[in-house]
Amino acid sequence: MSKRDYYEVLGVAKDADAKAIKSAYRKLAMKYHPDQNPDDAEAEAKFKEVGEAYAILSDADKRAAYDRMGHAAFQQGGAGGGHPFGGGAGSADFADIFEQVFGDAFGMGGGRRGGGGRRSGPARGSDLRYDMQISLEEAYHGKDANIRVPTTVTCERCEGDGAEQGTGVTTCETCGGAGRIRRTQGFFTMEQSCPTCGGRGSYVETPCQECDGAGRVRKTRDLRVQIPAGVEDGMRIRLAGEGEAGARGGPKGDLYIFVSVGAHDLFERDGPNLYCRAPVSMVTAALGGEIDAPTIDGGKVKIRIPEGAQTGERMRLRNKGMVKLNGGGARGDMYVELFVETPRKMTERQKEILREFCEISGDGCNPESDGFFNKVRRFWDDLNGEDEHGQRPEA
Repeated sequence: MSKRDYYEVLGVAKDADAKAIKSAYRKLAMKYHPDQNPDDAEAEAKFKEVGEAYAILSDADKRAAYDRMGHAAFQQGGAGGGHPFGGGAGSADFADIFEQVFGDAFGMGGGRRGGGGRRSGPARGSDLRYDMQISLEEAYHGKDANIRVPTTVTCERCEGDGAEQGTGVTTCETCGGAGRIRRTQGFFTMEQSCPTCGGRGSYVETPCQECDGAGRVRKTRDLRVQIPAGVEDGMRIRLAGEGEAGARGGPKGDLYIFVSVGAHDLFERDGPNLYCRAPVSMVTAALGGEIDAPTIDGGKVKIRIPEGAQTGERMRLRNKGMVKLNGGGARGDMYVELFVETPRKMTERQKEILREFCEISGDGCNPESDGFFNKVRRFWDDLNGEDEHGQRPEA
């Protein structure tokens, strides 16, 4: 079943600002909250749907990707094997989204864990960004690159739990390891972080000497990154689990490679298609002939110039463009745009030949010029009130 448009889900216009999006989400989340709709599967599904929509539209980068590519931006199979912002909109923790908007006062209630509380657990590590610039040729062929990324990794001394060797992690007695304490008020379940453990559900009595109890240390990692053939400027490639390590054994964040494709001396790109502007001598344009044109794969191809070619004419070369991303090896087209080059620094003999050519040129030799100047004359005649024979009509 296809997903509904996120703007439609929240009932806002596509140019809505962040305040309007948040306001719409607050109303719908309150309406469909599981605590207000116990044992209502339809309401729970709608609550998740509005949470998913808000998770995307409230984030500037995710919203830009959604506006550009729709739901396809968050489906598997994109550059790097996944969407550019993480595990997909469906992986959003709707409880966390709800809590961010409404504050710590509200929990997920019975609709979440049957009243058993939602344990905070170890915090997930931060996502990392790495900017990479590649050439158009590298975008065509793809590229394997080695990069160095400053990050945090799990502490080897304590294996990530933050406790010094020989000691352990103690479960918080106040919250029973849940990390939160709860009380009920009306149809809402009031929930707040445990004041004893700070919401972690446990605490370390003797912190690790290496990481000071954090469970992670700073380190520069060497990674090998594969840039797929056909990648476009501005695309982001997600490497799951290659971000910073989480605190006290928490899951790792993700690494995002932001790809920038540099300008090229010969080609301009529009999606999978390439455009190249090629000069043609005046003689070749008039008489016809052949020229060699370069291709992005390093080769060349002969182009037949028709007799009487004009500046601006385009010659299409099928399958000579960029490799299409996830296109199974298919390629776009290349378009060679001609511009007729007027000779400079001519000898007197050359000038004499051109003057002789002008003298012997007959009608139809320059159809574009003839047509243009005929229109000009009619335009002037209309302004002066003369007919086609140069006569003014009688008053």
